[in-house]
Amino acid sequence: MFRFDRPADANRAGKLSRCAAIAACLLVILPAPVSAATQIASARVWPAQEYTRLTLESDAAIAYNVFTVGTPARLVLDLEDVEFNAVLEQLPAKISPADPYVSGVRIGRFKPGVVRLVLDLKAQVKPQVFVLKPVGEYGHRLVLDVYPSEPVDPLLALLDKKEPSATPPAADFAGTSAPPAVDPKKPAPAPNVARLITIAIDAGHGGEDPGAKGRSGTYEKHITLAIARRLKTLVDGEPNMRGVLIRNGDYFVKLGDRVEKAQKINSDLFVSIHADAFNRPHARGSSVFALSERGATSAAARILAEKENQADLIGGVNLDIYEPILKQVLVDLSQTATINDSLKLAKAVLGEIGGVNDLHKAHVEQAGFAVLKAPAIPSILVETAFLTNPEEEKKLRDDKYQDKMAQAILVGIRKYFSANPPLARSKLAQN
Repeated sequence: MFRFDRPADANRAGKLSRCAAIAACLLVILPAPVSAATQIASARVWPAQEYTRLTLESDAAIAYNVFTVGTPARLVLDLEDVEFNAVLEQLPAKISPADPYVSGVRIGRFKPGVVRLVLDLKAQVKPQVFVLKPVGEYGHRLVLDVYPSEPVDPLLALLDKKEPSATPPAADFAGTSAPPAVDPKKPAPAPNVARLITIAIDAGHGGEDPGAKGRSGTYEKHITLAIARRLKTLVDGEPNMRGVLIRNGDYFVKLGDRVEKAQKINSDLFVSIHADAFNRPHARGSSVFALSERGATSAAARILAEKENQADLIGGVNLDIYEPILKQVLVDLSQTATINDSLKLAKAVLGEIGGVNDLHKAHVEQAGFAVLKAPAIPSILVETAFLTNPEEEKKLRDDKYQDKMAQAILVGIRKYFSANPPLARSKLAQN
C-alpha cells in the first residue's frame, strides 16, 4: 500500500492547475495559422479573331468574381486569396496591340486578399470564365474567354475576303518561305468542275493545346499551322478552288467548333493536319485516317484517336455551356456515304504523300476521330510524320519538306475530284 504526502500532492496539483490555465490562455491568444496565398505560376494570352483567351495557371484552384463596366468598356476580374507576384506584374506586357478585343490590362491589389485585373476593351464583349482541374502538364487553370457580343460569322468573313494572310510571322513556327507552285512535272489531272470548290484546312491543336513535342522542342501546333498555311496558298492558286483555314493563329479551337466552321462555309472537303507522336523515338512515317462507323481498324489507330480526342480537355472548354463532341453519337448511319468518299480521298492523298516520306502504314486507317464527324463533308486526318522521331522532327521543321507535303496533299485532292466531281449547288456564290 502506497502513501502520499498530502501537502506535497496538493502543491503539485496546484502547479498543474496553473499550467493548464496558462495553456488554455495561450490557445485563445495565439492566432490560427494563416493559409498561404495561391501562387500564379504562369499567365498566357491567346488573341484571335474568334476570341481572346487569358489563362492563369496556379498551384490551387482560384476563387473569382467577374463583371463588366461600360463607357469606356472594361472587364473586371477579381481574384481571391491570390498573391500579387512577378507573373501577374508582367501580364500587361503580353497584350498585343493587334488583339481585336483587349487593348490593355491593369493589375493591382484591390483590397486585402483580392487582386484585381481590369481589361480595357476595344468592343462590347461576352466574357466566359471557368476553372480547369490539373490535366497533362498543366496545374489548376482559370480561363477567361473574351468573345465579341456578335460572334464572327465565318461564311460572311469568307465572302468579304477577310481571311487572314497565308504568310505567318517568322516567330510563329518553323519555316517561313512562301510555298512554290505544284511541280508541273508531276502528273495531276485537273478536276472537271463547274463551280468553286471550298477546302477546309484544319491545323491541329493550338493555343493551350500544344499537341506533341519533339526532342528539340518543336511543338506540333506550330508545324501543323505551317503546313496548313502552305496548303491554303497552293489551293488558292488553283483556278477553281479556295482554301479556308479553320485556325490561322496560335489559339485553341474546340473540336466541335472545327466541324461547325467547316459546315458553315459549305466545305467540299475537310483536311486536318497533324504530326504524330509515340512514346519511343523509333516510330516513323506518314499516315492518313478517315472516320470509322465500326470502331478502329487497329489498336494504334484507336489509341491515336483517343489521344487526339482529348484536345478539348487539354485546350480547355467550359463544360457548363459546351457539350463535348465526344458525348455525341459516334456516327449516324447517314454518314456511310460520306465515309466512303472520305476513304477515296484518303487513298488518293496517301498515294501522294508516300512519295514525300515513308508511310507508317501502306493503307488508309480508320478510327473515331471527333474532328472528322462533319456530316456530308468527306474528311481526312493527315499525320505528316512522327514529331517524336528525331530525324522526322528535322524534316517537319524544314521548309522544303513542308512544301512537298502540302503539294502532295493538293495533288491527292485534285486526283480525288478528277474521279469524283462535286455536285452543283447554289448555297454559296462564286467569287
